Amino acid sequence: MAAVPAWLRRAIPDAQSFAGKDIEDVALAAGAAIGALDAVVRRQERWAGVWRQRLALAAAAVTTKQAGRFEDESALRDAVLLTRPGDFLSVGPAGLLFLAWRRLATRPAEDLLTKKTLAAVLEEFGFAHDDEVVSDLVEDLQQLAAGDGSMRIVTGAIAIAERHGLGRALGTWLADALLAQRLGWPHAVPLLGSEAALGTSTRSRRSAAGSLATSIETGPERAKGLLAAQARAALRAIDLSAELERRAGRLLAVAPKLRAKAADMVIERLLSDDAIVTSEKIAGMSDRGLRRLFDRLVELGAVRELSGRPTFRIYGI
Repeated sequence: MAAVPAWLRRAIPDAQSFAGKDIEDVALAAGAAIGALDAVVRRQERWAGVWRQRLALAAAAVTTKQAGRFEDESALRDAVLLTRPGDFLSVGPAGLLFLAWRRLATRPAEDLLTKKTLAAVLEEFGFAHDDEVVSDLVEDLQQLAAGDGSMRIVTGAIAIAERHGLGRALGTWLADALLAQRLGWPHAVPLLGSEAALGTSTRSRRSAAGSLATSIETGPERAKGLLAAQARAALRAIDLSAELERRAGRLLAVAPKLRAKAADMVIERLLSDDAIVTSEKIAGMSDRGLRRLFDRLVELGAVRELSGRPTFRIYGI
C-alpha cells in the first residue's frame, strides 16, 4: 500500500463525493492513479497472472450481481474450475461472464478488440451473435482509439457500448481493453467491472452518425463519475498487488523445503493462476501427490484452501 502516496488516496473521491469536485481535479487524480498502476504493471512480477485473474473474478462477481444473478466469487470459481475441460457450455450464464473477464485478463492486449474476440465476448455477456454489430463495434473502437486523451477512452468506450444497446457492463470491459492498448501493457488489468456504483443501465441503440465527442462533452457529471470509478478501481488493484506480493514471497520462501516431484511446476501454476483444483493434471505429479503437496503448503502458510469444502478443494495464494 505504500506504493500509493497518501495525498492520492485523499484526492480520489468516493461514489458520493465526486459531484462536488471539478472535472479537472477528478481527471488529475484518475491520471495519477493510473500512473501508479502502470508502475505495478511494468514490473511484470511472477505473480501478475494471479493478480489479473483475481481482479477478473471480482469484476465477474459484480457484473453477475448487476445482471440479477446470485453467484458470488466462490460459485463463479466452481462453475469454471470444476467444469470438465472442453465443456465450457455447461458453466451457465454467470460462468460465461467470468470467462469473459478471464479472457480480458489472460489474452494478449493486442488481441482483445479483434472481431473474433469481441464476437466471443458478446456471446459470453449474453448477446446473440451478430456480425454487423461486431463490425460496427470494431470500427467505433478504432475511431475512439485513434483519438487523444485517456478520459475519452473510459467515457467513450461506455458510450459506444450503450449506443449499440450492449449495456454499461460490456462498456467497462471495452474501456479496460482500450486502456491497456493505449498504455502498451502486454495484458489488460480488469478495473471498471468491479465498480458496482456504475450500475447496469443501457440505452437504446442510436444512429452511428451520432458523434462520440458530443456524447462525452455533454455529460461532465457522468465523465467525473466514470473517472472517479476508474481511479478507485486502480487503487484497489494496487492494494491487491501489494497483498499478493507478500503471499507470493511466502510461497517462494518455502519452495526450497518442498521435496515432491514437479513441485516447481505447481509453484509456477500457483503464481500464474487464481486457483488450482486438486484434480489438476500436472506432469510428474499424481493426484495423491498433489493433495499431499497442497496440505504441506497450507501447513507452511504458503497457500490457502479457497472453497471451504472437505472435497473438491481449490487452492491458491
